[in-house]
Formats: sequence, structure tokens, C-alpha cells
Amino acid sequence: MKLKPKTTIEEHFCQIKDPRLDRTKLHQLIDIITITICAVISGAESWDDIEYFGHCKYDWLKSFLALPNGIPSHDTFNRVFARLNPQELEKCFSDWIKSISNFLPGEQIAIDGKTLRHSYDNNSEQKAIVMVSALARESGLVLAQTKVSKKSNEITAIPELLKVLELSGAIVTIDAIGCQTKIVSQIANQKADYLITLKKNQTGLYKRVDELFNLALSDHKNEHLSSNYTVCESAHGRTEQRYYHVLNDIRELVDSSKKWSNFNSAIRVEYSRQLKNGKIQQESRYFITSLSQGAEQLAKYIRGHWSIENQLHWVLDVDFNEDNSRIRKDNAPENLAVIRHIALNIIKQDKNIKASIKGKRKCAGWDNSYLLKLLKQ
Repeated sequence: MKLKPKTTIEEHFCQIKDPRLDRTKLHQLIDIITITICAVISGAESWDDIEYFGHCKYDWLKSFLALPNGIPSHDTFNRVFARLNPQELEKCFSDWIKSISNFLPGEQIAIDGKTLRHSYDNNSEQKAIVMVSALARESGLVLAQTKVSKKSNEITAIPELLKVLELSGAIVTIDAIGCQTKIVSQIANQKADYLITLKKNQTGLYKRVDELFNLALSDHKNEHLSSNYTVCESAHGRTEQRYYHVLNDIRELVDSSKKWSNFNSAIRVEYSRQLKNGKIQQESRYFITSLSQGAEQLAKYIRGHWSIENQLHWVLDVDFNEDNSRIRKDNAPENLAVIRHIALNIIKQDKNIKASIKGKRKCAGWDNSYLLKLLKQ
């Protein structure tokens, strides 16, 4: 008997526990997961879309899936993903990423949260779900994700996300929500560096850093500054100048009690924006880091952090239409968010076709051979 080709999905996601009773298992779980991933890669956004995709691609899907009772109905997809354990799906996702990624020391990992805006359900008093994700800046791959629990916030979700990541030698960047001594300590314990926005509610540290910079910048010779760097950019009718100032080796001056693990440097960024109407908008932000590098390199990490907005959140909203998804039942919104991350990573792995994410999704929907190549990466 001719063996059917095995896909990457089957290799890494076949261990997920099936939540259904044996007597109700008309369709294999791995078939349901694979069809869903293929459909989402190809542009599907709803359970109806996924069922239609399955029927249209039945002969092709049958070439590598069992499909003992044909294509599942949209209700079956809905029920299965509503009951599927998200932690198990995320664990398989994380193991798969570890098998395909090869990160070098100094890799920047950006961590940020995103709200699934239409995942709320007024009938069950369910609030919109927030997913916290980790993105490798260079490759653009999503490394892991976790849902913020109902009665908590990103501060408790970030440590859970960090636990599943291999951080040794990496540089972790987080916005102000991650400015917590426990989070900084965990990053240091996992042998990584950090660069985090310093928020004002860390009143003691913020005040000391602010005073130190004011003193350093009041000296016109800037003898107290370790380094500085200036960038000027113009786009969309707006001109922005960013002035980066860095103070290295200042732990004894601002954190003598050593509450902040491996703390080394502080960065002050002054933003000056000239808007279309001619008005000037100015603001300043502070960052803390375990690094001791100069202003130009640290500026790259600060700007690089927002790659998670451009390479992940924006893509999910614009190309995958995530914010308009009306899937709300039980675990389904969280599980489908993971499926979108899987689909996005699979698409980004392909370097053979020079096309946008949207273009590659169209190619996958049109060309069975191309979609199969994506699944075997």
C-alpha cells in the first residue's frame, strides 16, 4: 500500500488530546486541525469558510489525510475548537517552533499583548480576550503566545509566556507593562538581557533616573553621558526627530538596593514631531536595560521592538482580519488565534516566492502544490 506523505502539522500536532467522546469521533482530530490550518493559510476566516475550503479541496486533502467520513461540518469545527485545550495546542506550537528555529546569540525577542476585539460575548459576560505573544525580530516568527486570564492582566501573563521560551543569549524587549522587578528577575534567571520601558508608577526608580538625566543634560559638554545618537525621519507628511541619550553603569546611583536584576543602563529618548498642520509635538520616554551598549545600538532595539506591531499585530488585523472575527465560544477564540499564528509562521518560512503575506495566501488557495510545500517545510 502506498503511504501518504506526512506533513509538518501531523508530526508536531498529533499528540494533542482529543476532547470528544469516542462514540462522537467521526473525524480524526489531526484531520480537523490540518484542514483548519490549510484553510486559514488560504484565506478562510470563519467555520463556514473552513468547511467550504474542505469540500472544494477534498480530493487534494484526501491525498494525505484519512478523512474516514468526508469533510467535517462547520458545527464540528466549532465544537472541537471550543473544547480543545489551548495549553496543549500552544505546547505543540512551541515545540514545533523550537524544531524549525535557529536563533543566534543576541536575537531580539519582542513581547506585547493584543486584544481580539470581537471575541467578547455579552450573553455570557465574556470580555474580549487578550493574547500576549513573543516575536523573534529577525525572522518575524511568532515564538509563543498565551491568553491573559479573565481576572488578571498582562503582568501575570508575561511570566507564563517567558517560561516556555528558550531565552539564553537573547535580548527581551517589553513595553511599560513589563516594568516589574519579578519579570526582570525572571529574564535574568533565564540568562537573557532585557530592555524595558520605564513607567512612571515605578516612582522611586523613575525619579532617580529622571534626576540623573536632567543633571547630565544640564552639562552642555555632556561629560556625564556615556553616548548619544540622533535620528531624523520624514513620512506621511510628518517629520520626527529622535534624540537618544544613554547613561551606562549607573546601578549604584539609581538602584543601590539591587531590586532590578542585572540593571546597567538607562536610556532617555526625546521625540520631536512636526505635524502636517505645522504644530510641534514633543515627549520623552525612559528605558532601563541590562545592556551596556552605546546609544546607536540601543536605539535599534527600541525601534525594533515595534516590529511586533508591524510584523504581527498589523498583519493579523489587515491580512487575517482578526479584529472582525466573531468566533466567541469557549476556547475557540484563543485556539483560532494560535492557528493564525501557525499559519503566519508557515507562510513566513517560505522564501521561494517574493510576495506579500496576502499574495502568498492567495497562491496557497489557488495552487495545491504550493500549499503542500508550505506544509512540509
